[in-house]
Amino acid sequence: MTSIRRRTLTLIIGLLLAGLAVLSVFNLHDSNHEIAEVYDAQLAQNARLLQGVMRMPMASKDHSQLYQAFNQALGEAKPRVDGHPYESKIAFQVWNPKNEVLVHTASAPSFTAPPTKPGFSDVVDLNNRHWRAFMLEDPQNGLRIWVGERDDVRADLVDRIVRHTLWPNVLGSLILAAMVWLAIGWGLRPLANMAQTLRARHSGSLEPLQLTPLPSELEPMQAALNRMLAQIQEVLGRERRFIADAAHEMRTPLAVLRVHAQNLLEAGTEQERRESLQFLISGVDRTSRLVNQLLTMARLEPKSNPPPLQRIDLNETVRNSLVQLTPWLLSKHLELAFEDGEQPFHVMASTAAIDIALGNLITNAANFSPEHGVITVKLSQAEGWCLLSVEDQGPGIDEADRARLFERFYSRGNTQGAGLGLTIVNTIALRLGGRITLVNRPEGGLRATLSMPLGSVVQQRSGG
Repeated sequence: MTSIRRRTLTLIIGLLLAGLAVLSVFNLHDSNHEIAEVYDAQLAQNARLLQGVMRMPMASKDHSQLYQAFNQALGEAKPRVDGHPYESKIAFQVWNPKNEVLVHTASAPSFTAPPTKPGFSDVVDLNNRHWRAFMLEDPQNGLRIWVGERDDVRADLVDRIVRHTLWPNVLGSLILAAMVWLAIGWGLRPLANMAQTLRARHSGSLEPLQLTPLPSELEPMQAALNRMLAQIQEVLGRERRFIADAAHEMRTPLAVLRVHAQNLLEAGTEQERRESLQFLISGVDRTSRLVNQLLTMARLEPKSNPPPLQRIDLNETVRNSLVQLTPWLLSKHLELAFEDGEQPFHVMASTAAIDIALGNLITNAANFSPEHGVITVKLSQAEGWCLLSVEDQGPGIDEADRARLFERFYSRGNTQGAGLGLTIVNTIALRLGGRITLVNRPEGGLRATLSMPLGSVVQQRSGG
């Protein structure tokens, strides 16, 4: 069952009907008991009244006349306008010490012998009818007074009670169920309104929900939906930026590659073909680097899922990265020096992030270093910070360009660059809780320093 309304209604109505059934059974049992008590009391009372009449002082002749008149009056007990249908189902009998019947009603049962047990009893007469009886002995006058009532009278009364109480309860329960249904529908109307609003929204609409007034129970749901919509907007925004950046940056390299390919086709000499082919290979390499940088930026976008941070030895991580970069630097006729400070530097970082940042810093330094120049990588610490520096012997940077070096696709004096290297390093630095600084060296060249907190877990931040 998927409907909250049906689930709630089924539970409430089920509990209501179960409670009603328990109460009905209890009331029926209690009614039977109370009816029996009332009727037994009436039997005993009638016996006492009959005893009082039979004790009236008079001559024996008068007693005979009284008994005759009493029998005549009881024999006239028929359902009339001034009577009751149950009169004929109540019987009296009085015996004298000789077991002679002095008084009896026409409806009284026939006994082979008068009952002898005083008090209440259940009796079956010769016609196999069940009676509830009360026997009262009067030792003073030697009388035994028997008052009985047929069981079907009580059964009929119980049946009337069931009809007059159970059926109204059933009808009332149906009416109450309808009222509960309407009440639950009214209570869940804000949820239905929210669902209707969501269904009516355009499939491409990512605007936050602003439903007012809103019950307090639905406010967390609306807030969660708005957060999800904001996250979807962010993801779509990153995708649109990536597509736009890729389209913008790939347009020129592809056009250049087409020109080189066309020149290769039109080359008239072997020398021209070699030069065109060399230009084509260089263009492909630049395009490959651009694609790799774009993919790296997409992975490092703010609010994307970053790699988990762990406690690493920065000294060992940098050494392993430099081992991979050394052959490439040697092929560019550059030397690499590493000053590690001869001690471990533990930071909360990602090995992959350090590899990417160091690779971009060294690539940037190699692009501006003179032939046979030296690129120096240093590790040091200062006031709880670990400093990873990359120094080159290039021309340095102009103060006017410093603020733009971290912009996307801004490439200063390097036609082969994509303009994303320092932007990637800056994004990684912010995620590691650190920063990146660029300073001109007094002896010439540029020092790029990546600063990270030493040894403690930092809260990841985003930037770009």
